Amino acid sequence: MTAVLLVSPDGGVLTLTLNRPAKRNALNRELIDALQTAIAEADLDADARVLVLRGAGPDFCAGADLGELLASADRPLAENEADALRLGELLLALRRIPKPVIGAVQGNALAGGCGLATACDLVLASTEARFGYPEIQRGFVPAMVLALLRRQVGEKVAFDLAATGRLLSATEAREAGLVSRVLPPETFEDGVASVAAALAGGSATALGLTKKLLYELDGPSVADGIRLGARVNALARSTPEFRQLVARFLGR
Repeated sequence: MTAVLLVSPDGGVLTLTLNRPAKRNALNRELIDALQTAIAEADLDADARVLVLRGAGPDFCAGADLGELLASADRPLAENEADALRLGELLLALRRIPKPVIGAVQGNALAGGCGLATACDLVLASTEARFGYPEIQRGFVPAMVLALLRRQVGEKVAFDLAATGRLLSATEAREAGLVSRVLPPETFEDGVASVAAALAGGSATALGLTKKLLYELDGPSVADGIRLGARVNALARSTPEFRQLVARFLGR
């Protein structure tokens, strides 16, 4: 059976590759759990100084597995809230680990996949990458990631992206504040490797303290925002529009 997550150490750089290319690396429970485990292990691994998160195949991540999500529509709100927090805790784990996390984005980073990139400390995007939160088109809400999105792009842009579901090019995403650097496809791999190596060669203590301070300079915490988002996520799953639009998208 093919692993849904590939873990590849190389010197001080640990690469985590979402490995569901046939599903555009959609996040199902198995993949979320595998990512949580890999991040927890990397936190304790002194040799892993930098993490790189990327997707197998042409896309980074298309978001939540819609088939799995639709199957949850009839479950109790409390059960769906707990399920939503599985992804929420993954987003928090990426911010809490005291090691830099680079999101290496090629192709589409959509919905929860865009949220996954947003939770990374740096996002390096190929010029061909696209970013967006099209949940509204499925009668759903990008609930938990709003805690991150609002901080990074501001209220007006966050509402625009969440309410319209429009997609951004890599350059537009950089201008909005979602992307750190945009790299041409022909130099993308070298560029990611160069940034990762530079971070791995720096002071682990100083980087860890910088990351910790950066994320503690907010008002209400991201964790509180994500917990609120999980409740909204669970409520959105119970609406008729969500069931109808997702079922139509899946051809059911």
